[in-house]
Amino acid sequence: MAIRIGVPRERVSDERRVALDPGVSERFAKLGAEVLIERDAGALSCLADQHYLAARIVEDAAALYREADIILKVQPPSEEEIELIPDGKILVGFMFPYRYPERVARLREAGITSFGMELIPRISRAQSMDALSSQASVAGYKAGLMAADRSRRFFPMLTTAAGTIRPAKVLVIGAGVAGLQAIATCKRLGALVEAYDIRTAAKEQVESLGAKLVDTGISAEAAGGYARELTEEEKRKQEEVLARHIALADAVITTASVPGRPAPRIVSREMVGQMKPGSVVIDLAAEGGGNCELTVPGEKIDHNNVTVYGPVNVPSMLSAHASEMYARNLFNFVSPMIKDGELMLDWDDEVIAESCLTHQGQIRPERIRQLVEGEGS
Repeated sequence: MAIRIGVPRERVSDERRVALDPGVSERFAKLGAEVLIERDAGALSCLADQHYLAARIVEDAAALYREADIILKVQPPSEEEIELIPDGKILVGFMFPYRYPERVARLREAGITSFGMELIPRISRAQSMDALSSQASVAGYKAGLMAADRSRRFFPMLTTAAGTIRPAKVLVIGAGVAGLQAIATCKRLGALVEAYDIRTAAKEQVESLGAKLVDTGISAEAAGGYARELTEEEKRKQEEVLARHIALADAVITTASVPGRPAPRIVSREMVGQMKPGSVVIDLAAEGGGNCELTVPGEKIDHNNVTVYGPVNVPSMLSAHASEMYARNLFNFVSPMIKDGELMLDWDDEVIAESCLTHQGQIRPERIRQLVEGEGS
């Protein structure tokens, strides 16, 4: 019997993405899998049920969970959804275990084998599976547009009958995937762009996009391409240099985050207070508490005539292409597990082993297991 892959409709209120688009569902079908899609699962991504020619439409999530062998999602399952998933099923999607340790405990207790897309190791072979990067690129692009939209100044230099308008100055803090995409977008819009990152390796990437790297003399590179937390002395030095550049910027886009920890506070209330009236701060780290002291997740606030906006779930704002990219990540991750239409999990494969969150009643990553047990789950 062919393996069945099920895709439910996302239940989170601000989530517009869907885990599979029609093109990827056809690729799964060619592998011998049967694809099940809950009715209207892709509606908010501009994908009607009739677009899924290679899939069977299922009326509700409960029926889909009963039939499917592998369940593909975008957002972590709620506790109510976990209750609907039978023992022994395989669940793949973002799990956010550090944010929802109680859900990890429920997945363990329910006997569900779960894989977190954010747990996929950052190795060359897994680049095509890297959903964190694909969705971060969407967020960075959108952040550049949001900064231009909320700014009270033109981004490009304009020569008009009334004279020449100088280009806006944009500072992007964090030169990871989201930051680099924000830099590229703001440059395409004609702004003068500076960037700051505590990883020295970012200099070449920033300059390749036509931006200038702010040098504070601090390097804090960590394993896996991430950044470590700064010491108190390093933070003070960073603040002194950044404060000068922030004061001159018409727009600041912040993207800095540390996996499993609150977002580092980089932009203080005092720094925002020194910005020019009409300037804007776009904080992409809002869901982790924000890089800006004034950020309120999901809200736009005014501080001394400076706009501070902390958007949440930014990739969902561009759900059509974000879903298409995420679906490809899922296919590249799941397809090696399917042989002749049957599921085969190779636990010697480091991608499978390291991305597994729960299996056979166990929480596999040690740090997450300690977190869950520390929560008293």
